Amino acid sequence: MENGIVYLVGAGPGDPKLITVRGLQCIEACDVVVYDRLASPRLLKHLKPGAERVYVGKLPDRHTMKQEEINQLLVDLALQGKIVTRLKGGDPTIFGRVGEEAGLLREHGIPFEIVPGITSAIAVPAYAGIPVTHRDLASSMSIITGHESPDKLDRSIHWDKVTLATGTLVFLMGVSKIGYISEQLIRHGKPASTPVALIRWGTRAEQQTLVGTLETIESQVLAANFQPPAVIVVGEVVRQREQLMWYERKPLFGTRILVTRARAQASRLAEQIEELGGEPVEYPVIEMRANTAASAAVQEAVQAADSFDWLIFTSSNGVDYFFRWLRELRVDIRRFHRARLAAVGPGTAKALLQYGLIADELPQTYQAEGLAAQLAELVEPGQRALLPRGDLARDVLPQELGRAGVDAVALPVYETVLAQTGEDDEVLRQLMDKEIDVITFTSSSTVTNLLERLRQQGVEAPAELLAGITAACIGPVTAATAREAGLEVALEPEEATVDALLSAIATYRHNQR
Repeated sequence: MENGIVYLVGAGPGDPKLITVRGLQCIEACDVVVYDRLASPRLLKHLKPGAERVYVGKLPDRHTMKQEEINQLLVDLALQGKIVTRLKGGDPTIFGRVGEEAGLLREHGIPFEIVPGITSAIAVPAYAGIPVTHRDLASSMSIITGHESPDKLDRSIHWDKVTLATGTLVFLMGVSKIGYISEQLIRHGKPASTPVALIRWGTRAEQQTLVGTLETIESQVLAANFQPPAVIVVGEVVRQREQLMWYERKPLFGTRILVTRARAQASRLAEQIEELGGEPVEYPVIEMRANTAASAAVQEAVQAADSFDWLIFTSSNGVDYFFRWLRELRVDIRRFHRARLAAVGPGTAKALLQYGLIADELPQTYQAEGLAAQLAELVEPGQRALLPRGDLARDVLPQELGRAGVDAVALPVYETVLAQTGEDDEVLRQLMDKEIDVITFTSSSTVTNLLERLRQQGVEAPAELLAGITAACIGPVTAATAREAGLEVALEPEEATVDALLSAIATYRHNQR
């Protein structure tokens, strides 16, 4: 068996979008990923099916695995012929001990590649509005470890030279030694009034920034119980924060949001959350697929295409799967030339537009009741209406059309099932540790399936686990389902759209802050 290869990859400071293109390629190609605490777990969704995950994260007070054991693990995995990605927070060459890992790989003749990452030394200050260099304030910087004990710091750091050597000093892993660091810098020539910033969990939803001076910062850290991990920035550039702070001004900054939609839709919603400064956690609990049991019914509807006066869509999924069936059956949409088009809301209308069709009717209230009320004034007894939809759709609309004398044919072109993914353990941990701020529900099935997934993981009372987490429901029907399940619904926008839902979350979080 030939040896595998090990990619020693820098994952960046926390925001998963800050990983390099090469780093992402290594994640997508590997057979096993060995990752630590500071690498975003969201990067793991890019793993290919069946890829193994090994967590070797380190906490300040305990290690899951010692460094020597990690080194040997990489060798053992590669000797099995596996492609291994060692995913490390920040950049692997900056206090990442990559030299030790690569050294042992070389001794065993195992090929490896070092893939640089964006170091927290520059990225974290940037997310706090602090440029580490500035034309007028600092033309150079030093990156220094602050993790060692005072006696080791004194042996590894020449305080008399470092203190005045560069304009900006960046200490990594030094929160617990902030008093000693400040004392040494003042003793060796830094003014006590020199600005200092500590940025905790930079680029993530938990990002916190504490600003003081060398003279005051230790007492501030103690008073705030400011905990690692954090980057320490010392220098005049810290004063730029007041003008350049940008990340913390975004509407959803500091908000971690659980997204329960189907995967394709979840990714789009996640991108919107990120643009607003939030941190999405994708946890698709529903999956849509073509309803093969409805094949005969679809063919029958297609054969009678010119008999329908209305084509009524109540979801974008209904639109997409209807056209999938038409493609599979080689049927031209023009067969439905008699039919007027109705959509339940702007999202559904947009889905139609992607197929070159414009909805004739769009209600002011974006739910089945609103569409039924509008159509009641337009339909005529004896007309026929086709409703391509999901298998869990409510019967409100066909029943109301039936009362108006319309032959309403409900056509379940897709079915909604419980999705299974590999993110269960991490999401459950985040829920139990109350790291999730908001859960979004965009349909009743996302409510029921989330609760079912939690039960499958051994949670006997899912509603109790979710207590205290803001539940945001897209509309009254979804909200009613959530309440019936024992959840406390805090947010329900006036308009049943994703944009309105995100706007309501942003306003709610702003008011909380």
